[in-house]
Parts: sequence; structure tokens; C-alpha cells
Amino acid sequence: MKQLYLNSIFSCLMLFFNSTYGQLNESVTGKIIIQESDNLILIKAQAVNEELIFKNDLYYNLLALKKNTAGNYSSNRQEGVFSLEPEESKNLSEIRLSVDPSDDLRIYLFIKQNNIVISKDSLHIAQSNNEKVKEEVVSEVDFALKGIVIDEVITKVGKDFHDFFYQQYSTSGKLYPFIITISEKPYFGRSSIITITSEDKKLFEFMSKPDEEFLKTAVKATLKNVNQYAKQRQLLYNNTRF
Repeated sequence: MKQLYLNSIFSCLMLFFNSTYGQLNESVTGKIIIQESDNLILIKAQAVNEELIFKNDLYYNLLALKKNTAGNYSSNRQEGVFSLEPEESKNLSEIRLSVDPSDDLRIYLFIKQNNIVISKDSLHIAQSNNEKVKEEVVSEVDFALKGIVIDEVITKVGKDFHDFFYQQYSTSGKLYPFIITISEKPYFGRSSIITITSEDKKLFEFMSKPDEEFLKTAVKATLKNVNQYAKQRQLLYNNTRF
């Protein structure tokens, strides 16, 4: 009777161990699939559940980053929450891009569960020789997007600010692992509002003025806010690692 009782306890413990800790052994695979036709590329993000277990609370982040011959970047990002049935293969999102023969295209896919990256994939397409290279991405924080500034301005003043900012940022010795976007929208008269964002967070915003010293002062304020955001971001990352 005592042996039977011990065997029952052992069986319950093993069941608890498998159901609790076995979940850490994720078998969700993220894949980037591309289809090319003339100067168009269709990018698909796919997730595959390789287990006989329902997976929920999953999150994907698909990023396509294109650089032209002038060195200017444009980006397209898709993200969302999803779940997978046992052994299900699911298309998560699609991005259609027009590319020139000389464009450089990098594609990144991250899949998370409970804010932890459980699968990732990447692809680098060098259009000049149509070469496709798989890139090893160590982590979402450190993957190869340091120092990138996206230009979404619409006026000469906005372009001047972008150029002043990029020059200061690229030579500052502090290139952060997140994309900075400079966008612009019309305001009253000939003025506009210039906004600097990263990861959907507004870092700085000001009303444009066609004055070089004013724009350079705005650059200094922007760099200060970007540096503060980088510190907060790193602190948050450090706290979520444990």
C-alpha cells in the first residue's frame, strides 16, 4: 500500500513537471517566404506549430527594410497576436514591395511568447546580383539595424533637418539598435510639424522654421531625447531578462 501511494505521488509529480516545464520547450518555427515577379516582391511571414499542443498568446513582428542607391531607407512593419492549432501552419502577414534592381532589402521576422523571442528568421536580398543570404540574428535588441534613420519628410526644411540630424547622429559614436523615423506633416501657411519617433514612441516634435541655427538646435534636443530613450529602453530590456 505504501509503495502504491509513493507511485501515485511520483506519477502526479511527473504529470505536473511535464505540463508546467514542458511548455518551455517551444516548437514554433517562424519562416520568411518570398515570391518575386518583375520588380515586385511578395513577403510572407509564416508560423508552424510542430507539436500536438495548442499554442496561444503568440506575437509576431515582421520588418522589411529597403535601402536605395542614395543610402535612403524605407520600412514596412506588420505585427500582431495569433494562435496555432496542433501541427498548424499559418500565414501571419504579407508585405508587397516594389524594388529597383539596385535596391538592398533586409527582412526580419520575430515570434514571441510572453514577451520572449522563441523563433526568428531573416533574409538579405542584394538586388545588384540577386543574391539571397540568410543572416544570423542574435537577438531582437542587437540585430543589425544600428544607426538607421528613416526619412519621411515632405519639405526642404524637413530635408535639411534630416540631413543635419543624420550627420550628427552618424558621427556621434552612439548608433542605437532601433530605427529612428523623421516624419513631417503640413501646418498653417508654409510651416510644418516635424516628429521624431522610434518603435511607435514620440521622442521629439517641433514646428519647422527655415533657419539653420534653429534646425541645429532642434537636432541637439532630438539627440538628447534619443539618448534618454536608449537608456530607458536598455534598462527595460535588462529588467525583463530575469
